[in-house]
Amino acid sequence: MAETDTMLKGVKAPPEIFSIDAEVQALRRQKLTCGTRIGKFFQYHWKGVVVLLLPILFSPLLFIETQYVKEYRCLYILLVMSFFWLTEVLPLPVTSMIPIVAFPVAGIMSSEATCALYFKDTLVMFIGGIMMALAVEHCNLHKRLALRVIQIVGCSPRRLHFGLVIVTMFISLWINNAAATAMMCPIIQAVLEQLEAQGMCKLHRDDVKKSDDEPPYPSKITMCFYMGTAYAATMGGCGTIIGTATNLTFKGIYDGKFPNAKDSIDFATFMFYSVPPMLIYTFLMYLYMQWAYMGLFRPNSKEAKEVNLGDAGAQVARKVIDEKYEQLGPMSCHEFSVMIAFILMILLYFTRHPGIFTGWDSLFESEIKNASPTLLVVILCFILPANYAFLKWCSKSTDVPNKTINSLHSWKFIQQKVPWGLIFLLGGGFALAKGTEVSKLDKLLGQGLKGLKGLHPLVLLLVVILFAEFATEFSSNVAMCNIIVPVLIEMCLAIEIHPLYLVLPAGLACSMAFHLPVATPPNAIVASFANIRTKDMIICGIGPSLITIVVLFISCQTWGLVIYPNLMDGLPDWIERVNQTIAQTALANNTLHL
Repeated sequence: MAETDTMLKGVKAPPEIFSIDAEVQALRRQKLTCGTRIGKFFQYHWKGVVVLLLPILFSPLLFIETQYVKEYRCLYILLVMSFFWLTEVLPLPVTSMIPIVAFPVAGIMSSEATCALYFKDTLVMFIGGIMMALAVEHCNLHKRLALRVIQIVGCSPRRLHFGLVIVTMFISLWINNAAATAMMCPIIQAVLEQLEAQGMCKLHRDDVKKSDDEPPYPSKITMCFYMGTAYAATMGGCGTIIGTATNLTFKGIYDGKFPNAKDSIDFATFMFYSVPPMLIYTFLMYLYMQWAYMGLFRPNSKEAKEVNLGDAGAQVARKVIDEKYEQLGPMSCHEFSVMIAFILMILLYFTRHPGIFTGWDSLFESEIKNASPTLLVVILCFILPANYAFLKWCSKSTDVPNKTINSLHSWKFIQQKVPWGLIFLLGGGFALAKGTEVSKLDKLLGQGLKGLKGLHPLVLLLVVILFAEFATEFSSNVAMCNIIVPVLIEMCLAIEIHPLYLVLPAGLACSMAFHLPVATPPNAIVASFANIRTKDMIICGIGPSLITIVVLFISCQTWGLVIYPNLMDGLPDWIERVNQTIAQTALANNTLHL
């Protein structure tokens, strides 16, 4: 002990330790009331209290004398996980591991069956999609695409903003929303700094008082550029299955509930369903941001005068974009090969089972889903070289090679960038959905929701969209989707409407969070990068929220019926046949047992 004290004498503690110790000493000198002590305890330890008390609070469900033993056990697990997800008292991936322990103990599913749900086809497709997106990021192909499109669109303030929105939206169709936003932020900053240096705009506000150590708050034009990019990333992710984890979540839950569904959520069909409304509300969002922050349609407003930079401003922005593009150099063999591989993956998605003609999956005896072509292209990225300089070594006049050539992708880069925790979050949602089905909790919930049959489907649709958009502002998008989609499926079965009528809009609405920095990663990135205040973001998100609610609601009744013509025809025949088959099988098993 004395040796330890001697060794620690020369060690300097971090300053935060002294501040905490000083606060503790100050509290000890005060005569605190019991209420103050309890308040301080909960201030620092509320997560631990919630973790302990919530399971105890819901424990009466485990001791109810009823014939629905497994149903109530599963309901107990569902409630505990839902509140843990909403409050984030445990990390979201850790909460998602609970079914692996709870389901075998509760007698709902075996460990092997539960663990298998954490590596479903949908999850493997998600992992492969992220790996391909990282291949694009690894070779800087996404930056080249972004800068080139901005050059084509133009560099006046309005055109530049439009180019940033379009580029971010398109990139977010294929790669992670957060990565797309993080890539665009330095480009925006460089352009705005050059414009400010020429006296053509202001990056920060001068009319807001702040402390000396606090960064300056962004001006309206800065808000417009950064928030427009964040919103474009969120909206673009709604366009494809691989655009965001939320899309894969409700696809996985739906496919797990209806594995032989005639109306499936495949890659091509989902794009046809979601891309047209996505383009509409992204464009309307751009117009709203221009109107509110850059004076579009208001030529005499203060905002319009601030962005009226003329040709000089456009030339400054063009110079910055051209310099950044020149820094990339000519397009390399690495970039070209990755682009070909990515296009190949998309073509394989579209031609696997298109419906309008026989897909390539019919050539094989076993069923093939999108995970197989995804990982095929990923494997090719590790086989193909980044360049073909080794071919010249075959000639006699060339020196013997003295180094290896890297492949198109890097496993070290994948290990650093893949959000492994999100994989557990998706798997936990799939396991929870399957557990409610195996325990027949879904049937019990369906019986309780039959009272909603008297409501008009349009009213239900609007309520579902409003609830999903509001609830996802305060919790993880994927966690919220895991909670509400299984319930919506059972509600649709109980009131006899097509499950996709509510599942697709609800799943998309779970991604549309525009008001808080914690709502989505793009919001958090731009809020941190540009020091955007929460109250400013809340006000800024009003327009995008209203736009997405209206467009999504209308598109479900119009374009949605073109892609899925039988959405308004009640329960489809294939669901009724599945239910009849299940009932006949159960009756046969009971008869055999007797």
